[in-house]
Amino acid sequence: MRTVVVIPARFASTRLPGKPLLDIAGKPMIRHVYEAALRAKYVDETIVATDDERIAAVVRDFGGKAMMTSRRCSSGTDRMLEVAKSVPADIYVNVQGDEPLLKHESIEILLRAFHSMPNMDVATLCFPITAQEAENPSLVKVVRDTADRALYFSRSPIPYRRNTTISTQYWGHLGIYAYKVEALHKFGQLPASSLEETESLEQLRLLQAGIPIHVLEAQRHGPSVDTPEDLMAVRGILTGETPADYTESAGISSRIMAFLRSARLLITDVDGVLTDGGLYYGQDGEAIKRFNVRDGFAVKALQKHGVQVAVLSGRDSPALKARLHDLGITVSRLGSGDKSACCREILEETGIPGSRVVFLGDDIPDIQAFAHCGLKAAVSDASGEVLERADWILSTPGGHGALRELADMWLQAFADAADNSASCGEDGRSGRKREC
Repeated sequence: MRTVVVIPARFASTRLPGKPLLDIAGKPMIRHVYEAALRAKYVDETIVATDDERIAAVVRDFGGKAMMTSRRCSSGTDRMLEVAKSVPADIYVNVQGDEPLLKHESIEILLRAFHSMPNMDVATLCFPITAQEAENPSLVKVVRDTADRALYFSRSPIPYRRNTTISTQYWGHLGIYAYKVEALHKFGQLPASSLEETESLEQLRLLQAGIPIHVLEAQRHGPSVDTPEDLMAVRGILTGETPADYTESAGISSRIMAFLRSARLLITDVDGVLTDGGLYYGQDGEAIKRFNVRDGFAVKALQKHGVQVAVLSGRDSPALKARLHDLGITVSRLGSGDKSACCREILEETGIPGSRVVFLGDDIPDIQAFAHCGLKAAVSDASGEVLERADWILSTPGGHGALRELADMWLQAFADAADNSASCGEDGRSGRKREC
């Protein structure tokens, strides 16, 4: 069976413009992906499908094959369909262009399955994850039947663990797809499905149309490159500065956990973060806000561990001041729309540099404060502009315990640091310090 690997690559990216051409250990990222695909057995041809001549030129310069595709393509599958129109094959493999740590063995797992299972039309991969990782909406999960066919893909933890006495294995989805040519063309003829649009997961179009997807087990890859932090981590892995077993736990990269261990100030917005953004007006016109008790506990826990908590809000009200008093929050800036200036004032008042500050926000005005803080966090239902700029997107919406989620991971970072310190203490028998 003739097999073609297609690597979709576009130049436009909100967070990392020109992402495929970014240098990683002396090579553009797209070259790392291309060379990994070339190492895979059973592959007859590898093609980068792009809509930008700059990417095509770089690929051709290092000896690779590139094909120009339409700028109207809205997904990598659309680009693969364009390639399939002029490059004949029996099987097409879609490999993401932002996976510089791609393992060629993953492609081989899929292709061996096609050779041994002639009735298989579509296949993808999964890898085991922890229950904590399953809470991360950025990490897609999958559940399978006894024949390893996908039952469902979701950003939510699946299966839901109602019975906590039962041990549950969660599976993360590894976004490499292989299609028989007939299945690929059938996919291209299907309209977007309701489940696909709800979860923003293209593969649900196939499942909802009754087309089975086999899901095979593979090893976890290193991180894909979606943010500057991912780029930093991948560069570190390839140069040996970051552990090769770098993973993300509940959406928290090792870089973020390291930041939390040294951070000493949290600045948080109020409306849409500590509240759900709703306002209740009494008969006298006073605006009443609803706060979450779990967030209050989180504030107290952070304060107990030496983290100062400050509040920055464009609104001011007696109810808000009463809540801050109850929580012992003494640093705040209320009623000002200039969050950049207010954030600078808070840093000056506390004497804590921005490099040790976390900001938690939800809407466009909070972007002003992002510029002054070392770690930018957002609630799960934040505006699109905020989500694009955030380093850390929580899985909880504002007003429903988002700050508690943030605090739990912050405290976990402290606990990990303490455990590491203890394990690197003196050997009780020799009095010498153990290596760590």
